[in-house]
Amino acid sequence: MPAIPAWLIEPLWVQFAALLPDRPTYQPTHPLGCHRRRVDDRIVFDKLVQVLRFGCSYEAIADATCSATTIRGRRDEWIRLGVFAQLKQIAVDAYDRLVGLVLSDIAVDGCITKAPGGGDCAGRSPVDRGKQGMKRSTMVDGYGIPLGRVLAGANRHDSPLLAPTLDHLDDLGPLPPTITVHLDAGYDSATTRTLLAERGLTGEIAHKGDKAPIQASQRWHVERTNSWHNAFNRLQRCYERTEKVIDAYFDLADAIITVRSLTRRAWTLYRWDNRPTRRR
Repeated sequence: MPAIPAWLIEPLWVQFAALLPDRPTYQPTHPLGCHRRRVDDRIVFDKLVQVLRFGCSYEAIADATCSATTIRGRRDEWIRLGVFAQLKQIAVDAYDRLVGLVLSDIAVDGCITKAPGGGDCAGRSPVDRGKQGMKRSTMVDGYGIPLGRVLAGANRHDSPLLAPTLDHLDDLGPLPPTITVHLDAGYDSATTRTLLAERGLTGEIAHKGDKAPIQASQRWHVERTNSWHNAFNRLQRCYERTEKVIDAYFDLADAIITVRSLTRRAWTLYRWDNRPTRRR
């Protein structure tokens, strides 16, 4: 069973491979003039996608083609090079160029997931009997394309994470003159309204005590994106302990979500010679 379909993983790999530096197949500095053949980058990339999608351990996904140590080592090497962050940014830029980000309406929300291994981004979860959990504060555009996130312990409130989450707007270049931020009742406070006013943003905040269907507004986009993220089992139940590794997996998941949305929306907006006869 493939982790993601071929029509989605192939363009991701082509762009990912273009970001990698050249590496010799054999180590030329070996004292005896010989060395084990370097595991192909494509094999390791496929293994990391499987770990992200299925949530299995590195030992469980390792086989004769690639060991768990190689997967971890290559993962850390690519994190140091910033390849995952670059891939995510390229995917967002391509989506913005071909389809267009809806930045006039953005939504921010927090989502709590399990973190059994603890680590940098773990804390006592208020919804899981005090077990270790992780909270992510996610910002999306008007369609649900992930634009940025902040990771914290599950015991952190959503409201203090709003400011660092909105800081990711600075990475998006020119912004529309009016931006409406859609928030749930957890952000219903004078502090939040003051924060939005200082940044020149308009807040569409649900009121505490009112029924959700009456004041749903455009907040459902971020809820859908949270579901997309939770479809990756490595993010839904995170055993990683280091924040930079968790960020790398989120960047890879964001790239997959963005390219998938780009492909599906481009199907209805553009035509090309080998365009499939039905929407994927």
